[in-house]
Amino acid sequence: MTMAAAKPSSVSEPKPTGNQAVAGLIGAELPSLIAIRHDLHAHPELNYQEKRTSELVQRELALLAPSGLTLKAGLAKGTGVLAYLPPTDKSREGKPSVGLRADMDALPITESTGKKYSSTVPGVMHACGHDGHVTLLLGAARVLSKLANRPRGVHFLFQPAEESGAGADAMCRDGVLDGKVIGPKIERMYGLHGWPTLALNVVGSRPGAMLAATDDVIVTITGEQSHAAYPHYAKDPILCVAQCLISLQQLVARNSSPFDNIVCSMTMIKGGTANNIIPREAQFQGTIRTLTPEARALAKKRFFEIVNGVAAAHDCKAQIDWHEGYPVTFNDPALTEKWFATATRTLGEKRVHRIPEPTMGGEDFSYYAQKVPSVFFTLGLQRPDDKNPATLHQPEFDFNDDALATGVEMFVALATE
Repeated sequence: MTMAAAKPSSVSEPKPTGNQAVAGLIGAELPSLIAIRHDLHAHPELNYQEKRTSELVQRELALLAPSGLTLKAGLAKGTGVLAYLPPTDKSREGKPSVGLRADMDALPITESTGKKYSSTVPGVMHACGHDGHVTLLLGAARVLSKLANRPRGVHFLFQPAEESGAGADAMCRDGVLDGKVIGPKIERMYGLHGWPTLALNVVGSRPGAMLAATDDVIVTITGEQSHAAYPHYAKDPILCVAQCLISLQQLVARNSSPFDNIVCSMTMIKGGTANNIIPREAQFQGTIRTLTPEARALAKKRFFEIVNGVAAAHDCKAQIDWHEGYPVTFNDPALTEKWFATATRTLGEKRVHRIPEPTMGGEDFSYYAQKVPSVFFTLGLQRPDDKNPATLHQPEFDFNDDALATGVEMFVALATE
């Protein structure tokens, strides 16, 4: 997931919290949390394969059972974990809870950070910071379990497969929001993402569309093969693909409003076996990103019309495999304003950033936001002296441990507001 956001003034050190008891609890947990984060980073697992990570989460949560925390594992095709911590006020037991989410999966990338705790799994690394997200949520569970006053119950959602596997959708289908697994219904959801280009210990969000809907497409063009010296015997799929790639740009430039924020990026081309053969078949792939249901429907409609029309003009046939991806990640406007108020009370005005516009990246937190009022926010990771930080999905990226305390503090504040 990627998102561009204007950066506020640099903030490097956490300022004193308004709740010194919470700050003390977080400080006491930090050394252990950092060790957990490094362990998770060294043992990354791809989507729906997060067995070791899930077991670690379950062990850590089981230690909080004396506080009343219960958990259910084996969700979302096997590795998802849901935990519930009841309110301290027994009269509020059974009333709707607040949900906090962390994603657990890694990426098929070879790490090049050079850290002592670098990935021990060849070709797999935590290049998106999900090791940090899991650690933050475990830290929040620890701190909340120690508070003498929890005004409402809290659900902790550890989900698999955010990276292209729609693990959030799988969790929702298993009933984690509906009170069908453990605890009552969840009435609101919060999730965060470490952000390497946002100043360290600053948090940011925006009401409405936060991230785009993501649809992927594979197009196979079939023509007629011939010797390259005799193109008149061919129905050339290479030429057809080239024309498709050019014509598809009108989808953005001429078919939609400049304010619709449609991205049409075709990123892969495959075809041919030799320089003297016009092949029978060629293929291209890409992604479509949109911010509204109307723009999403328009983009799909025009994509099919353009590709099929171009193929027919070249006397070829087109097979279009359209893969509907994540919906728009939509922050509930009223809840987002409450989020801003809570963040400002907790961290101070200088450490709270209002993101001016959405990103065309995607996030499967969107599935929770479709069902209950939700807010997704970013947690700044960029150190003041790092002018060119490694960003998400790069082999040099590593979650910044100095942001852990702020992430835990925000989750605790949102759970107890």
